[in-house]
Amino acid sequence: MKYVAFVGGMVFNSYTEKFERANVICRDGYIAEISSYVPSGYEKIDVTDKYLIPGLIDVHTHGIAGGDFNYASENKMGKMCYAYAKQGTTSIMATLASQSMTKLFNSIYAINQHRLNENFDKANVIGIHMEGRYLNPKMRGAHAEELLSLPNVNELKSLFNIMMPTPAHFSLAPELEGAEEFIKAAREFGATVGIAHTSASYEEAEKAIELGATSFTHTFNAMTPVHHRMPGAAVCSLNSDKAYTEIICDGVHLHPGIVKLTYKAKAKDKLVLITDSMSATCMEDGEYSVAGTKVFVKDGRAINEDGVLAGSTLTMFNALKNLMKFCGITLNEALKCATINPCKMVGADFVGSLEKNYRADLIVLSDIVEPKIYDVYVGANRIM
Repeated sequence: MKYVAFVGGMVFNSYTEKFERANVICRDGYIAEISSYVPSGYEKIDVTDKYLIPGLIDVHTHGIAGGDFNYASENKMGKMCYAYAKQGTTSIMATLASQSMTKLFNSIYAINQHRLNENFDKANVIGIHMEGRYLNPKMRGAHAEELLSLPNVNELKSLFNIMMPTPAHFSLAPELEGAEEFIKAAREFGATVGIAHTSASYEEAEKAIELGATSFTHTFNAMTPVHHRMPGAAVCSLNSDKAYTEIICDGVHLHPGIVKLTYKAKAKDKLVLITDSMSATCMEDGEYSVAGTKVFVKDGRAINEDGVLAGSTLTMFNALKNLMKFCGITLNEALKCATINPCKMVGADFVGSLEKNYRADLIVLSDIVEPKIYDVYVGANRIM
């Protein structure tokens, strides 16, 4: 039994969106209570004059530190998860780009070996996000066209069974043949569904939400462009009160003005920051790959041989700071978009907030006006 208490800090409350002076009492990696006192027998970690926020959540990331979830070995997977944690991202949905079914099965098997981090020494893989194969070839972005397929419920069943336990998230183009049955089946199984790489009209996107789609994958990117007579999926995303809107807040995938417009238009509990990061994240410029496709990184910008954006080199902490900068908002206002909102989007009800029974994943900040990471803890264990 490990008893730890973070004492004297300002603790972020995800519901009031305020910092409140309190102690975070942790038992065996989980939060037992947020209180004004410290029970006897606890190891005390003094965080006086510091700010405690939940560990960040990335529900759409393909890789980091030279690793790609489509191909990473078990050893590389551990190094990737450690790199995420060092950057303040304590929970991830390992995201797989389009591949053959055999290769997807192999990737899922490798990922599942890291679903339980009993040592609390790195970021946790809380689930799997399948971004592909069920994408519109006309809006495929960096996904290889020969690896795309129409939505298939039998494939869904096979993938879902080995992706268990949930969360499991599937992104697809809802206008494709078979998409309606796929969305309904995925929701019946307990998975969540994102609208992605799509030429869907506004009405087609609305129908997908009615069928059970729960989010829009990297909104504006690989979607029908906004037009005042044909608004398309992106405008449907902003208008929807039910579905979550993902954005890549790097200033490359979206102009800061579009980020600001999105923040103003979207309900604040339905906006989700993602990175769509690839293997070059936290690495030097050079040649890399995404799911086997060659990618060139220069000045942190990743493009494939066709000049198409191929993921990002963004971290969640930088995405959070960019949201503050682009929208002129405080850390308090931005935090939900990188913590509790993505958790609700995929149904992860055990991370993303500093409250009782949640895993004790937290970031200690030395400043909140210009946020700086002082320490990161996973399950109340310091990431060295």
